Amino acid sequence: MNGLIEILKIILPAGAVFAAAYLLVQKFLANEQKRRDHELKKASQSAITPLKIQAYERIVIYLERIHPNTLVVRVNKHGMTSHQLHQELIKAIKSEYEHNLSQQIYLSHNSWELVKTAKEEIIKLVNISATKVPHENSSNDLAMMVLNITANVDKRLPNEVALEYVKKEIAQIF
Repeated sequence: MNGLIEILKIILPAGAVFAAAYLLVQKFLANEQKRRDHELKKASQSAITPLKIQAYERIVIYLERIHPNTLVVRVNKHGMTSHQLHQELIKAIKSEYEHNLSQQIYLSHNSWELVKTAKEEIIKLVNISATKVPHENSSNDLAMMVLNITANVDKRLPNEVALEYVKKEIAQIF
C-alpha cells in the first residue's frame, strides 16, 4: 500500500504538470494559427482590394455608358435607319454587359441585381421607343424618341438608381 501511495505521489504531480503543459501548448498553437490566419487574410485583402475598386470603377463606367442620353449619342451614326439604330443600341448594351459579367464576383449581390435591372430596363426603354418609330425612318427619329421618353420619365432611371447605390456601397467599404 505504501508503494502505491509513493507511486501516486509521483504520478499525480507529473500528470498535473503534463496536463498544464499540454493545455499551454494547445493554447499557444491555437493562437499561432489564428495569427497566421489573420496575416493570410490581411495579405489576401490587400490583393483583392485593388480588384474590388477596379470592378466598381468598371460598373460605374458601364452604368454611365448605358444612360440613354450618352448611349444614343455614341451609337447613332449618320445614314442609319431607326431599325438599325435600335439593333445597335441593344447590341451595345448587351455587349458591354457581357464584357463586365466577371465584375459580379467583387460586387455585393444587391449591387449586381441593380446593374442587371438597369440593363433590362434600359433595353425596355429602347424597345418601347422603337415601337413608336417606323423602321424605315431616320435613326435621328428614334434617337429623339429615346431622348424624349428619357426626359419625360418622372422618376430616376434604373441606371441612375444603380449608380447611386454602387457609389454608396463603395463609400461604405472604403
